[in-house]
Amino acid sequence: METKEMLLDHTTLAFPFVQELAKKPLTSVPPRYVHPDQDPPIISLDSSSPQVPIIDMQRLLSEDFMDSELQKLDQACREWGFFQLINHEVSSSLVEKVKLETEKFFKLPMEEKRKYGQLEGDVEGYGNLLEMWRDSKLHWRDSLYFTISPPHLRKPHLFPNLPPSFRETLEAYSADLKNVVAEILKHIRKKTKNG
Repeated sequence: METKEMLLDHTTLAFPFVQELAKKPLTSVPPRYVHPDQDPPIISLDSSSPQVPIIDMQRLLSEDFMDSELQKLDQACREWGFFQLINHEVSSSLVEKVKLETEKFFKLPMEEKRKYGQLEGDVEGYGNLLEMWRDSKLHWRDSLYFTISPPHLRKPHLFPNLPPSFRETLEAYSADLKNVVAEILKHIRKKTKNG
């Protein structure tokens, strides 16, 4: 009996890009994109819909609120695996610039985006992220995934070759995020050390 481990051949299979599929008149969703075992999508967000946990950095760094915010952070990491951080020190203009540069990248012609395509056996690049199993279902999205930090782990064919404005914006954003993480960890260590 074959297992998923046996099916992994360390090559990324050629899947159609979602942006290209969306341009075609489809009468049905291609089978590789159908997830019958998934929860039905949330159609409307009402008060009973699950809400992404929100962590307030200012409360996290405050002596008065640190304990309760640390509990929220712990719960978010255990139950969700992610959270939204508010009141951080990353400028809203930089966050907006990252969004705009990312949108510009995804609006590039397909020939240009293909230059950043995932290579065989690698998840980094442009494509359908982490879909290396022959029988796996694909997500209805194209992704751009690459390592920014630490710089020595960057793939030489990806990050250094991005359009300069996108690369510079990501560098600035990465540096700010690194500072935010360092500040949070410093306060958590201090709290842990002082009990």
